[in-house]
Amino acid sequence: MTLPPTTATALIPFVPGGRDFELSIAFFGELGFGVQWRHEGLVGLRFGEAAFMLQDIDVPEWQTNQMHVIEVGDLDAYWQYISGNGLAERFAGVRLKAPHDYPWGREVHLIDPAGVCWHVRQAKSA
Repeated sequence: MTLPPTTATALIPFVPGGRDFELSIAFFGELGFGVQWRHEGLVGLRFGEAAFMLQDIDVPEWQTNQMHVIEVGDLDAYWQYISGNGLAERFAGVRLKAPHDYPWGREVHLIDPAGVCWHVRQAKSA
């Protein structure tokens, strides 16, 4: 097999924003994601090295079957930050699950306002 002449440097998925696009943008801001750019129903969001494009689209069947993984340097500190922000009370549909150990690592689970499931896990030590 011949390898390509270059290397991939990032994977940046499109993520549906759900019924209320502006609410979803605000929600991800509360998680630490900053708006990098906006253009015609798309917003580029970044938190450290994690990035994605939030799309102004509402397709519940897609949203409730989509999952993403974010790695953070200190999961317990991040959990303290997000669990203390009242996200589930301030953003309809949001659910949080405290850190839990799994065979593949320690994770926090959260459902965003559109219904997408996010796995936030402790980054492996270098």
